[in-house]
Amino acid sequence: MTTDYDSYETIIVEIRDHVGWVTLNRTDAYNAFSPTMEREIHDTWKAFRRDDDVRSIVLTAAGEKAFCVGIDRDEGEFTALDDSPGLYGTSNNFMYDDPGDSLGPKSCDLWKPVVCAVNGMAAGGAFYMLAEADVIISAEHATFFDPHVTYGMAAVYEPMKMLQRMPLGEILRISLLGNHERMSAATAMRIGLVSEVCAAEDLLSRAAWIAEAIASQPAWAVQATLRAIWAANDMGRLNAIAVAPAILTTGFDKAAMEAGVDSFSGSRRIKPQIR
Repeated sequence: MTTDYDSYETIIVEIRDHVGWVTLNRTDAYNAFSPTMEREIHDTWKAFRRDDDVRSIVLTAAGEKAFCVGIDRDEGEFTALDDSPGLYGTSNNFMYDDPGDSLGPKSCDLWKPVVCAVNGMAAGGAFYMLAEADVIISAEHATFFDPHVTYGMAAVYEPMKMLQRMPLGEILRISLLGNHERMSAATAMRIGLVSEVCAAEDLLSRAAWIAEAIASQPAWAVQATLRAIWAANDMGRLNAIAVAPAILTTGFDKAAMEAGVDSFSGSRRIKPQIR
């Protein structure tokens, strides 16, 4: 089964050097996600699960102003202020369908490392993607904020998901201040939300280096490591240790281990960068 990425309207998908590049491409709407974008992102994550050529992913956005400013409130399927009694077109609020549920790679059961390169404003629903990325880097001018309460809507799913990435006090501040304050890239790095801040012109090259370095290593070892860390994060240390043997043995590849020895000696020895 193949996916026709060229038919997509809202994102650009490319695969090169074992890295899947996903670029949000609605610059006229600050890369806000629409129902079409949600479907295309969901389909891409599912396609990457089946494609062994994709070993890591870079998620970024077109333009320099915005990574994603959340849900596009002008899209009819997403409006919560229409004539239906429930949110987003359901018959009542007990059957709420979260419009951002398919945006995150982990929510789509994709367990390949995602490097998120934040190229501008990241607001509200953008956190669905940031929360499930594995490495986040940012351009110097990028900002982070959650405008839900300013618009009269409770911030619920986004802060719940982002609690695994940010300290409680920072989540409370960014959620309760709404549009009144934006977190800088420098502050995001200080609190551990992002691991690197660079000039805008260097953002994609830095993301490429990280993703390509990850992709150059044995895929099963990388994916098992990813599963182990997220399991510990989601389940807690003791529960995760109970399933650790299963993850370790599933990710074991004798041939890859033998080949890996060469990366520590001889012509294939890796010269690491210092961060």
